[in-house]
Amino acid sequence: MQTTGVLEELQWRGLVYQYTDGVPGVLAAGPVSGYIGFDPTASSLHVGSLLPIMVLVHLQRHGHKPVALVGGGTGMIGDPSGRSSERQLLTTEQVAENTAGIRAQLERFLDFSGPGAARMVDNASWLTSLSMVEFLRDTGKHFTVNYMLQKDSVKSRMDAGISYTEFSYMLLQAYDFLELRRREGVTLQLGGSDQWGNITAGIELIRRADGVEANALTVPLVTSSSGEKFGKSVAGAVWLDAERTSPYAFYQFWLKTEDRDAGRYLRFFTLLDRSEIEALEAATESAPEKRAAQQALARDVTRRVHGEAALQAAEQVSNLYFGGLDPRELTDEAFAILRSESRFKEVALADLAFDENRVDVAKMLIASESAASTGAAKKLIEQGSISINKQKVRGDERYLPTEGLLLRGGHIVVGKGKKDFALLRVRD
Repeated sequence: MQTTGVLEELQWRGLVYQYTDGVPGVLAAGPVSGYIGFDPTASSLHVGSLLPIMVLVHLQRHGHKPVALVGGGTGMIGDPSGRSSERQLLTTEQVAENTAGIRAQLERFLDFSGPGAARMVDNASWLTSLSMVEFLRDTGKHFTVNYMLQKDSVKSRMDAGISYTEFSYMLLQAYDFLELRRREGVTLQLGGSDQWGNITAGIELIRRADGVEANALTVPLVTSSSGEKFGKSVAGAVWLDAERTSPYAFYQFWLKTEDRDAGRYLRFFTLLDRSEIEALEAATESAPEKRAAQQALARDVTRRVHGEAALQAAEQVSNLYFGGLDPRELTDEAFAILRSESRFKEVALADLAFDENRVDVAKMLIASESAASTGAAKKLIEQGSISINKQKVRGDERYLPTEGLLLRGGHIVVGKGKKDFALLRVRD
């Protein structure tokens, strides 16, 4: 496989912040093993992790060998970079559980089989058995305190205070790079631009300990055009785990991308080629209301992270909320998403009944918490604000026939206005 061209690919996509002088030469000379570290502080990665993941994807697509290092050892210490306070330390069991979750997510992006297989390594395999005396003798001697104090990750914490535990993190990450070079032949470390100090410490250790030149390449930290931190939503962090962030919420996060950011994010987070991205940018500029770039972005990233079925379900729920989709067309996966995104209640059919053939709409509103009382429910009905299964209820329509009312799995979609939906699951 051709190994040249990856640096140019990363550069036109805007995925390069800075790199050491040797990077162009080594990437052009033949297959290189490069690694990125992932912090196992949670059982899922979030969208902020996607940028370094995509760098590994591009490396592999150009014939290089990606290594994903999970910090099972350093995760029990905590990286001070970008933080103003100490991290909560994790137990061995928590780190192991989180590592397994991260591995499953990386497999959606990287190929872990074949001659160019990606590798996943846990630094607990060497750090947890490393003795303090051995570490200080063989690694600590190569770094002065003055050198460490000049690193941004340490300097930014000097006023607030930093523990010796987190102060030592830089040396542990440097030691990781040395071990990966010896064990896996890794000579390139990648990471966010805030990791430059830690990465260059590893380069220095490899040079001093083994007399070998290693290299570094960092990616920019992503913010929106409005200056907001990337990866946050109203609900908090946007996770890759469907249990933490539903495929619908994930899809909507990308769909809401500002026009000014859409082309940049297509370069960052998809594998669409330059001509496709430029065509989508042109389409968005000429007809911004169609949101062509945002739709392509949302579809591509959601499909990769959650799969085709989850993407279709997310699109169905979106079309239910904001379009004219008949809820009878919803798949089981879409109903599962709807349960997580709407007020979801279970109720007995007898509790909704007006008689054996009809149900009371007011009772449905109360059961779904769309109305607080019978009086409030009747007022909403009279105002024409209510829909049942996306069919508008007329102001004088207090009761509905039970025949054909229940959707797949005994569900009823209760709408109040244009954006407020609840889901009832009706039991016999």
